[in-house]
Amino acid sequence: MDFSTSNEPNREPNPENSGGEMGNPGPAMSGGSENKEFDFRDPIQSFVAATKGVLLKPTGFFRSIRHQGDWINPILFALIWYMLAAIVGALITLLFGSLSSLGSSGAGDQAAGIAASLGGFIFAIIVAPIVAALILFVMAGLRHLLIMLIVGSQNAGFEATLRVQAYTFATRIVWWIPVLGAIVGFFYGIYLSIVGIREVHATTTGKAAMVVLIPVAIALLILALLVALIGAAVYTLIQQQM
Repeated sequence: MDFSTSNEPNREPNPENSGGEMGNPGPAMSGGSENKEFDFRDPIQSFVAATKGVLLKPTGFFRSIRHQGDWINPILFALIWYMLAAIVGALITLLFGSLSSLGSSGAGDQAAGIAASLGGFIFAIIVAPIVAALILFVMAGLRHLLIMLIVGSQNAGFEATLRVQAYTFATRIVWWIPVLGAIVGFFYGIYLSIVGIREVHATTTGKAAMVVLIPVAIALLILALLVALIGAAVYTLIQQQM
């Protein structure tokens, strides 16, 4: 993994990769398949190539992607990966829910349990694209706000940030694995986001890490405060009952 920690001033974009000026569209993907972006006109091959590129060679992938001119393909890529992970996760839940229901004593309980599991599966599939779109645009918007504050006005624009956020959804390939998958996907997603922001906005690893990690730190702080408040409330109730 190429994870340079250089704190040198912002690098000038490579004209061969970004179309000359920061924020201009880069060239259409060519050359090695690991640098090929998703294209719905070639859905299977480009989807596999983009997934391999972002997961296995993120520096080269993000360095060579377009910055503007195509909103649909990266958004579709993110929605497809989120849907695939949601479907697999829902199928696993449905399977275990159905098996648990079969262990019930009454036929009515078994039918109710299976129906509830099936309903949960259908609900998960329906809401998945809505949740995916919300995550994509909220996270991209928040990160681009920080990019404007930390990187400055010489950034590649919101669409470039959105593209990075969309392609990090490839980490959903492991999110269906209980517990471990979410942990691995979360932390590798952070790494991909740092690399992606560094490359598309031609900034340093330090600034890209600040953009990605500041919201994480704020979220962890809020979570810690909520846990502390809940703990204090539970402790107070226990003391009152003693």
